Amino acid sequence: MRTFARLADLAALVDQEIGTSDWVVVDQAGIAEFARATGDEQWIHVDPARAAAGPFGTTVAHGFLTLSLLPRLAAGAFRIEDVRMGLNYGLDRVRFPAPVPVGSRLRGVCVLRRFEAIAGGAQLTLAVTVEREGGAKPACVAEWVTRHLT
Repeated sequence: MRTFARLADLAALVDQEIGTSDWVVVDQAGIAEFARATGDEQWIHVDPARAAAGPFGTTVAHGFLTLSLLPRLAAGAFRIEDVRMGLNYGLDRVRFPAPVPVGSRLRGVCVLRRFEAIAGGAQLTLAVTVEREGGAKPACVAEWVTRHLT
């Protein structure tokens, strides 16, 4: 994890990687919980027997489950010491180039794309690439807009 003493220190890091998270395992229990919480209980996510005969040979995580890991991955990638609160402001672009088979290990690589001063802090646009260990393509690429208040 990379630590920054001050939010303002990030202004000089536009278009640079600001952190990479540790690996996170996506297991069947987590996929099933996400399916129940969202009502998306399609067999490719929750039925291992049927999914074994499907296009991926196993169950796969929902794209939105992968996307929902962004806060966890970012929190493991970098920390800003003088920030008292961070807010999710939205997403500008999201793609899911490759599936996430059950048991996959994912990590997030965060690149700062924009730093904009706002009242009481800054708005950051992060290009987050969710890598799957051993995967040829990322599981998710997203432009994530966050607000950080000091």
